[in-house]
Amino acid sequence: MVDTTMATSSVITPEHLSKAITYTQYRDMIDKLLAEGKTTGNNHSDAMVEYTRMNMHRMRRVERTVLEDELVQVILSVQTKMTWVVLTEAWCGDAAQCLPAIVKIADASPLIDIKLLLRDENLDVMDAYLTNGGRSIPKLIALNTGTMEVLGTWGPRPEPAQQLFLDMKAQNASYSEFAEVLHGWYAKDKSRTLQQEFKQLIRDWSKLTAPADMNVARCS
Repeated sequence: MVDTTMATSSVITPEHLSKAITYTQYRDMIDKLLAEGKTTGNNHSDAMVEYTRMNMHRMRRVERTVLEDELVQVILSVQTKMTWVVLTEAWCGDAAQCLPAIVKIADASPLIDIKLLLRDENLDVMDAYLTNGGRSIPKLIALNTGTMEVLGTWGPRPEPAQQLFLDMKAQNASYSEFAEVLHGWYAKDKSRTLQQEFKQLIRDWSKLTAPADMNVARCS
């Protein structure tokens, strides 16, 4: 779900970025925690650990995503360095379904650097980017690497999935019903909607990072 595409100041500091991890480090951390019967955060209940174990299977499936040719061309058109900061947790099903594809998109450009922060260890950042008042993840904050301005955000899920979530919430659906419907949607969609959304986002964010003289030339 797209939230904004207007450059604004960021609450994310160099200190936050210094403790951020790569996707590979994130996967390795989850493997280690699962071997200890744990997950990220402080809730290591059997249910949370099982969610995390299921999410590892989901992540491996999404890692096989093939990017659409048009999206790749848009990614390669990026001319200014961006830093994408993603708030996530290992037990979050939406993160498992979205994060690997987002990482693949970022990795397709030499100018996009993606960094992961655990939500519950960075609530100061999370609380600056709430969704309808909630700490929903995954949440991506796109920064202009040079200025640290926020170009825009995305999350916690593609728009159709978000609407499904809101509809089911209005119907007081149970967690198991939420999970079945949402993960069924992700399985059928195969990251196609996410790719479409990021195609437009990258275009919008690139306009915000373009030098002033380029913007003038476009308008003349």
